[in-house]
Amino acid sequence: MHTYRTNTCNELNISHVGKNVKLSGWVHRKRDHGNLLFIDLRDHYGITQLVAQNPEGGEGVQAFADFEPMSSVSLESVVVVEGKVMKRAEGTANSNIATGEVEVVVTKFMVESRAEMLPLQVNSDAPFPEETRLRYRFLDLRREKLHMNIMLRSQVIASLRRRMIEQGFNEFQTPILTASSPEGARDYLVPSRIHPGKFYALPQAPQQFKQMLMVSGFDKYFQIAPCFRDEDGRADRSPGEFYQLDIEMSFVTQEDVFSAIEPVLHGVFSEFGDKKVTDYPFPRITYKESMLKYGSDKPDLRNPLIISDVTEVWRGSGFGIFNKVIEGGGVVRAIPALGCADKPRSFFDNMIEFAKSMGAQGLAYIIFEKNGEAKSPIAKFLTPEKLQELKQVAGVKDGDAVFFSSGAELAAAKLAGQVRVHLGNELSILEQGVFKFLWVVDFPYFEYDEEEKKVIFSHNPFSMPQGGMEALLSKDPLDILAYQYDIVCNGVELSSGAIRNHKPDIMYKAFEIAGYGADVVDSKFGGMISAFKFGAPPHGGLAPGVDRMVMLLADEPNIREVIAFPMNQKAEDLLMQAPNVADEKQLRELHLQLSPKAKQTLAEEAEKKSAA
Repeated sequence: MHTYRTNTCNELNISHVGKNVKLSGWVHRKRDHGNLLFIDLRDHYGITQLVAQNPEGGEGVQAFADFEPMSSVSLESVVVVEGKVMKRAEGTANSNIATGEVEVVVTKFMVESRAEMLPLQVNSDAPFPEETRLRYRFLDLRREKLHMNIMLRSQVIASLRRRMIEQGFNEFQTPILTASSPEGARDYLVPSRIHPGKFYALPQAPQQFKQMLMVSGFDKYFQIAPCFRDEDGRADRSPGEFYQLDIEMSFVTQEDVFSAIEPVLHGVFSEFGDKKVTDYPFPRITYKESMLKYGSDKPDLRNPLIISDVTEVWRGSGFGIFNKVIEGGGVVRAIPALGCADKPRSFFDNMIEFAKSMGAQGLAYIIFEKNGEAKSPIAKFLTPEKLQELKQVAGVKDGDAVFFSSGAELAAAKLAGQVRVHLGNELSILEQGVFKFLWVVDFPYFEYDEEEKKVIFSHNPFSMPQGGMEALLSKDPLDILAYQYDIVCNGVELSSGAIRNHKPDIMYKAFEIAGYGADVVDSKFGGMISAFKFGAPPHGGLAPGVDRMVMLLADEPNIREVIAFPMNQKAEDLLMQAPNVADEKQLRELHLQLSPKAKQTLAEEAEKKSAA
């Protein structure tokens, strides 16, 4: 017989009755009935019920001599048992587990590894503080829901890899130690021991490498790629590191990229999700349309509310606030609140408070009562004809209400989008049981940075501008669109992508408009710009986030629930105690010296730790 097990804890059934078996696992639960002891033994695969008879007890199953050590074993101890498979007594079967028709009568019992008192309960879904869960992540990962999430992640990655290979893509690995590049987030820097004063950077993405693979003649590339960004964590973004399905293709148009990834995403979400998935080809909307209708470049199509532009309805009205906005070149947007005319005043007050929490001064609204009367302090500024026009443009009727967002176009759109999302949740009107995908296309190539007072790249600086060099030479930079696109599911941006700028002259000109000279391009992107000078194919790609895909499939609101060993929101690994202090020898080898502020901070932390 095997040293540890003949079967897993999810394997035994009626066909095994009468057989002698050996099982190993963790003590999940204990139920001591005095003369009879029941233990649920758990391993990676499932649970099997063990039973032992107290030698001092009455008749029943075979008495077990080592009953006392077995009865005193602590939860989560690792044990090895031998015994005979028996059918459970009539009426005691457990349909919730695969082994629920049988139990193992224990004949030998050995504690392989005894567990101390637990800081969190493994056999319960009861909530525990996140700090405790992360500090004892190895225990947290034993809990059923989280354990299943991590297994789901593994299966999703395997499915992605299989589907990409079936489409003719080849998997290549790109460097982890590379050069810093200005790609929007802070780099993690790694000091070089053998090159004093110089640093490597961990890649924010394999962007330049995958493009150079296309220049090298490889036609279709993919990688389950680790990416590193020194940015704050959010519910849908892990601080420090994340993984993405990185893809690049040569000699392709935007539609070719869409056609390659749509069946992969549709297949994975159909395979592992229990919801209806948007049929491909997925819907496409422009960035401009998305910002107008949804107030976001990652709209949740489960929400039926559509924002509209009512600037012309309010133009020339007597409402001073809107008039001032419109005369200054701003806009007024309307967000319908369907069926809300009979909501109490507190509902509208709460919506105003929500808008203020988003940075707005307030939130105007009009209620169209069921008798047709418009009820609001600002309704008097519109004629009956204009009120009818408002209802038509905003898509509301008697019995509905409408909220308004005003200001500069982008700011008004964003607030309207936030109000739309909040209303959708408050009214519980999101369509259920669906994964709704869409593409957002035609992003602006440049945008104006109010703080820097200059034109900057809107998203990816490596995108091809629509119209090429002619557009860069003849158009207002803020009117230029890019061959850039986002794939969105249920309001979650899974990926940005683009058809790349593979022509050196266009790249130099684009960076010039954004305020970077040719020397900066050669310095920061020397490898890629050099490659482009020796014959570069048209190419494009994208990189859907693996963490976010699994988060959606597992129906988890927090991305840390689908990552085995995540950092907390302060980018700390509480289990491994990272980041940590480097000793003087390490610092000397790396030619580093701590600043006075860093020394003071470390001293204060050491003092607090000592006092605790």
